[in-house]
Amino acid sequence: MTKRQTVFRSLHDLGLAAWFGGTLAGATAINGSVGAIADPRERARATNEAWDRWTPINAAAIGAHLVGGAGLLLGNRKRVVAQKGEFTVTATKLGLTAAALGVTAYSRLLGKKIRAYGDTPVESGTSPTAGTPPEVAAAQQQLTALQWAIPGLTGGIIVTSALQGERQRPSQVLSGTAKQLASTLSGVGSTIAGVPSSLAEHATELGSTLAERASDLGSSASGAVTGQAREVAGKGKHVAGKGKELKAKGRKAATKGRKEAAKRQKAAAKVAAKAAAATGTAKLAS
Repeated sequence: MTKRQTVFRSLHDLGLAAWFGGTLAGATAINGSVGAIADPRERARATNEAWDRWTPINAAAIGAHLVGGAGLLLGNRKRVVAQKGEFTVTATKLGLTAAALGVTAYSRLLGKKIRAYGDTPVESGTSPTAGTPPEVAAAQQQLTALQWAIPGLTGGIIVTSALQGERQRPSQVLSGTAKQLASTLSGVGSTIAGVPSSLAEHATELGSTLAERASDLGSSASGAVTGQAREVAGKGKHVAGKGKELKAKGRKAATKGRKEAAKRQKAAAKVAAKAAAATGTAKLAS
């Protein structure tokens, strides 16, 4: 980043300073000092009035900080990626900012809930009395912790912003960029070195898979051929059995035919003998 970002940096720093300082002053001065007011009902009114006056200024400060921070991040986006460790610092700062926004918004909602009860008796801005309504007392108990959480979170943003400023020194930028480049090249080298090994593993796995498939196919083919052979053999046995049966029937038919032929020969012989006897009788008679 070579261009100056004076406007964005000013909005960022001034807005953050007001956000941090205003909430810290409110926690230490406003919430505690109203306890000096004699009338407990006047304490709630004074607290609400003070925070109502501060809220629009605080909102403007937060808006200025967010606009400035977005401009700085946009202008340094390449360095955030290139400089080693800068992305982590930036992510931490964004996380603190999001948390501070959430706590600030929730604290304001609790303040509105207390204000809705009007001049209710309180001990201080964050401490109830025996006569404080339960809803107000519960809101004050939460604000007791939240009033310190906001300056704590915004203080963390200030620290990370200071760290980012130190990391923008030319020596830090060059060192961080070189380390990031070395880390990237090392990762690429490891990836490239692992490619042959990965290919070999995949080839071995593929060979094993193909061998298993071939074995399965061979077993399936062998089983299919064996089954077909058994089926053919069974049909052959069936045909052979039918042949034997037909052969036996043929033998029976031949035997029966010979017997019938013998009977017919005997009958023919008897007929011939009778005919010869009748012929001889006829000759004698003539």
